[in-house]
Order: sequence, then structure tokens, then C-alpha cells
Amino acid sequence: MEESTAKEKVLKRIRNALISTTEMPFPAVDAEWTLYPPTRESPDVVFAQEFTRIGGMYVYCENEKELVSSLSVILEDFPEKELFCQEKNIGEYLVKAGIPFCSSQEDLPGSKIGITGCEAMVARLGSILVSSAQTGGRRISIYPESHIVIGFSSQLVPDLQQAMAYIRRKYEPDYPSLLSFITGPSRTADIEKTLVMGAHGPRNLYLFFVDHTGS
Repeated sequence: MEESTAKEKVLKRIRNALISTTEMPFPAVDAEWTLYPPTRESPDVVFAQEFTRIGGMYVYCENEKELVSSLSVILEDFPEKELFCQEKNIGEYLVKAGIPFCSSQEDLPGSKIGITGCEAMVARLGSILVSSAQTGGRRISIYPESHIVIGFSSQLVPDLQQAMAYIRRKYEPDYPSLLSFITGPSRTADIEKTLVMGAHGPRNLYLFFVDHTGS
């Protein structure tokens, strides 16, 4: 009975909060203000530096033809059942490279590598933005032990502010249920301060950066 009463109290507070509105405590705050000073290098150079600094493996492709060539070199020795891809446009590059892959959900548990696109790449942080709106949802980017991301220069943004603005323009008003910024391979040092890779996701993160300007 006490448990039910406590629950009802919480729900009552929530209902009251939804009914009454609260004024913005700091109305003068400029939400569009840029926190960081501009970088001296171009965004593509900054992203490559930051991405590799945090343990990501960066592959520059001058155009889509070079992307297909690079994929065929790196993935040619992997059997079909170890490569998982559900995004149609990304799968087309694998087909052009002659690389077999699986796309059925039943094959995901046995996959070693998940291959996806991304929503955006944040230069300042070297981070990759993915969302649940992508084909395959959120599992492909965290389940396999290695994650390969294919990103294009048109998806590169300088900072978080521009990344969120891009998502608003692309999906408003039907936003994805999940946005996730991937910053390097999964790692933790929670246990005895010993660094462990792949604790909560892929231990290897690859980014194939395709320069549209070179196409």
C-alpha cells in the first residue's frame, strides 16, 4: 500500500508540472552562441586528427571509386557471415567491390563487423553521429566487435551545434528516438583503472571518409 501511495504522489507531481507552465529562468541566454573559438585548420583535417587521436582508424577516399577499391582490399578475406550491412546505399558499394555480406537479423549475432553510414561527423570532437532512423536501427553500430562507418564530406560539420541543426532540418517534426555520438572505439577503465577495449560496443572503429569534391 505504501508503495502504491508513493507512486501516486510522484504521478501527481508530474501531472501538476504538465498542467502549470514555468517561465524560462534565463531568458537572455543565447542558445545559438558558439562556445569554442574557430579552428585554424579546415574541418576535414581537424576531424582526421581528432578521430585518429582517440583510436579510430581513418581511411581517406578521394571519390566513390576509391572507396570501392579500399573496401575490397580491407574486407576481401572476411567470410560472408562475418560482415553485416542493412543499409541499401552502403550495400551497393560492397556489391561493387565484390564483397559478400549478410543482412538478415538472424545473422547479426554471428557477425564480426557491422557496416553502416552515419548522420554526420563532428570535426572538433572526431565524433560520428548515428541515429535510430538509419536502416538497421541502433544495434549494428554496437553489437559486432568492429564497426565500419562510411561518411561523406557533405556530412562533415564543424561542431555539435551544426550537427544538431542538421538533424532538425532533416527530420523535423518526426525526430529519431535515439541520437548517439560515437567517439572512438568502446572502452572503459572502471575496473581497477585498467583500460579494457570493447566493453560496451565495438573494440575497433573504422571511418571511410569519401571526399565528394574529388568525385
